[in-house]
Amino acid sequence: MSHVIPAPRAAVIPVRGEAADASFPVRRVYCVGRNYVEHAIEMGFTGREPPFFFLKPADNVLVVAEGETGRMHYPSLTKSLHHEVELVMAIGKGGRDIAAADAMDHVWGYGVGLDMTRRDLQGQMKKEGRPWEIGKSFEQSAPIGPLVSAANCSITPDTKIELKVNGEVRQSSVIGKLIWSMPEIIEHVSKAWTLEPGDLIFTGTPEGVAAVVAGDLLEASVDGVGSLRLQIVD
Repeated sequence: MSHVIPAPRAAVIPVRGEAADASFPVRRVYCVGRNYVEHAIEMGFTGREPPFFFLKPADNVLVVAEGETGRMHYPSLTKSLHHEVELVMAIGKGGRDIAAADAMDHVWGYGVGLDMTRRDLQGQMKKEGRPWEIGKSFEQSAPIGPLVSAANCSITPDTKIELKVNGEVRQSSVIGKLIWSMPEIIEHVSKAWTLEPGDLIFTGTPEGVAAVVAGDLLEASVDGVGSLRLQIVD
């Protein structure tokens, strides 16, 4: 079959600990909102509210190779670009209505990601009761480092997640502080959508989100999973 226009290039994430050319093709990007208690509080909410989700197009993914510093262009329309460091689950086996008890069998591996947010635009959409896409779903808004298979890493409640900006710690927490655990996230997502191999799930960010500007260097990490370096540029 021939295309009448060039086919879009698929987002492909490199994989550590596998063959040199191993990669993970991205299908969809799901994100969990307000999934750490302290972050929910700093955003004006409290408690274990029902989980909610938003999506980013796959071409919003900005792949940062291991050992390199990625470059994210400061996006248009905003004066308040915020960082949100997150543990990312990479789905290797699809399904619908997946029980939490079976959920982790569907996870191929993990990565370190950033849910970059045009906070002023998101806030305006909230006030007007309109969708958030302009605040969350824009080019390069989902930077991610190399993935590592679940067989080659161990995620526990004490696993540390952290983000530094220009060498100063901005966000620091542990995975055990997720309001909705990783199995519960998969259970809820798979009730609303059919998960497929290639899907990514950003699991939520801890407290400490704040604005960055051109020139800032972001260093995100999840113990045992990896790290991600990102420079904000004009």
